[in-house]
Amino acid sequence: MVERLKCIALVGAGAFLGSVSSIFLLKLLPRRFTNRLLKRPIEINGPKGCFIAQAESHGLDSPELMTDEIASEQLTRNIQFFGLESQQKVCKSYVVIIGLGGVGSHAACMLLRSGVGRLLLVDFDQVSLSSLNRHAVATREDVGIPKAQCLKKHFLSIFPECQIDAKVLLYDASSEEEILSGHPNFVLDCIDNIDTKVSLLAACVRRGLKVLSATGAGARADPTRIRVADLRESTNDPLSRAVRYRLRKDYGIEGGIPVVFSLEKPKVKLLPFKGPSGEEDNPSDYQIVPGFRVRIIPVLGTIPAIFGQVMASYVVTQLAGFQVQTEPVVNLDMEHYQKLHRRLIEHEEMLYGTALEVQVDVGEVMYVVKELWHGRSARDQSTKDVGRAMWRSVNDLMLVRWDRGKPASVSNLILLRFEEVYATRNYLDALLLILDYKNLLSTYGLNYGSCFLFFCFWFLWSFI
Repeated sequence: MVERLKCIALVGAGAFLGSVSSIFLLKLLPRRFTNRLLKRPIEINGPKGCFIAQAESHGLDSPELMTDEIASEQLTRNIQFFGLESQQKVCKSYVVIIGLGGVGSHAACMLLRSGVGRLLLVDFDQVSLSSLNRHAVATREDVGIPKAQCLKKHFLSIFPECQIDAKVLLYDASSEEEILSGHPNFVLDCIDNIDTKVSLLAACVRRGLKVLSATGAGARADPTRIRVADLRESTNDPLSRAVRYRLRKDYGIEGGIPVVFSLEKPKVKLLPFKGPSGEEDNPSDYQIVPGFRVRIIPVLGTIPAIFGQVMASYVVTQLAGFQVQTEPVVNLDMEHYQKLHRRLIEHEEMLYGTALEVQVDVGEVMYVVKELWHGRSARDQSTKDVGRAMWRSVNDLMLVRWDRGKPASVSNLILLRFEEVYATRNYLDALLLILDYKNLLSTYGLNYGSCFLFFCFWFLWSFI
């Protein structure tokens, strides 16, 4: 009997201590956070038959978010990187992501983890089993549910303070106002359909919205060749080429839209489409949505993921006001740099009789041409020469000294066109003669009038 009473006493004491410790831990957590954990998102039917996974507001004002112990601790590394004031700008931001596949899901996920205060997730498609090789958060249990709903479900467990709206909706002219209203700070275009992509980019330009577009991430394998640049500079990408053409033809938009693209040429081609019988068939007969691709592009899942990470990094730094200098797009190979190096040596030998003062090798020539002058003449830094046009333009370029009195070193080389080098050389020669006019008078016995006529003749000869 005594032993039984001891057991009952121990169980009672354990239950009491457990209750006290639970109450103590709950008091340590901010009350609003624990309330959030107890609430579930409410699913309602949105307009035009779309699904809106919209619950109570999960967004917090930035000052309140920064005083939330758990949220601020979760964003500690970002706060240490940007500073509190810049991170508050991120937390106050509203970003729209359209297209939630391999690229868009990773971009959205990192924007969420970076503390963006409000996200709108838009995609009409569902999670498929074959998309799990590149999706950011989807699991096998998510197969068959809308991608927007899938992301929101997972996102609420990652950073519940973010206000997340998810719309299962196809972007087109009829849904433009619904998706792009609300003055978003940034729009991410992660769509792989040309018609929809062009329409979205044109709408963003018309509305004055900041937009970042992703081009083709499929059929590629080299992550080191991914770049961020203006749409005019994107090369080796059939999607961006088609988008450029359509924007210029239909909307008169020449550029001004930043894009994430790869300099790598596609490694594989679209797979042939086979119908239910196993024979090759017409893909357009099986389109659920007119104009959308049915044929399959082989995709290495890591590349779309990196595209999305690059997009998120670009947007977050922009929102925080953090300056990042993107690498210039200079699509030249080693043969071009070797040619420019040989041309520099030949020019030095012709002008000075020796190349002993050339203090750069091919690697340093690459640095000067690519990093300092972006593959273009110092007098013309426009982006009109891209891709193969840049290759052709190298035939008209050469490196020359900026200061003739100093060696041809990295800090004393300028990239110019042939005609610019010739004109500049004549101008400098004439300038040196003017500065040394007294020596000219004494050497040739000229008077001031004759010297003036001589200079006039020299300038006319130099620039005609």
